[in-house]
Amino acid sequence: MITVAGDHCPLCGTELDRRTVEGRERRYCPSCDRVVWRNSKPIASVVVRDGDRVLLGRRAVDPHRGLWGVPGGNLEHDEHPAVGGARELREETGVRVDPDDLRLFSVDHETKPNRSLVGVRYVVDRALVAGDPAPRDETDAVRFDTPAAFADDDGVSPWDRDLLAAVFGGDSTPVG
Repeated sequence: MITVAGDHCPLCGTELDRRTVEGRERRYCPSCDRVVWRNSKPIASVVVRDGDRVLLGRRAVDPHRGLWGVPGGNLEHDEHPAVGGARELREETGVRVDPDDLRLFSVDHETKPNRSLVGVRYVVDRALVAGDPAPRDETDAVRFDTPAAFADDDGVSPWDRDLLAAVFGGDSTPVG
């Protein structure tokens, strides 16, 4: 399994052929006699709510450098999404939360030219988190404010705009 289109087998290095499997053209390794599946990359993120305010971090790295976003990122291969979301929240803002306190809000999918992402999105009230927000590894600023205040500032990451609108505007009923 790979998340980007590859030209060579990730196991043996042989140049990949193409073969129709399950009605779709797929990359295939003639040496290993196996399909090299291309899959979406899973990420988890956590919206920390404090009334009408939200905790966002300004990205200090790509993608979306300079834009504000919900703390989140890539899941480890052996990590439950809630555990990964809690880890990403801590790594990006210094704020800690028990993964059991996270409420699943939504699962979404975004396709980009070279990859696709599956986002597992959680919400938690500020009363259930510990620590004072501070910029960390991938952020150069963090703060609680209204979603509109971030839009007026440097802007919000396109990946998070619809999420924040759903959490603070439209249907905010959590999944599950």
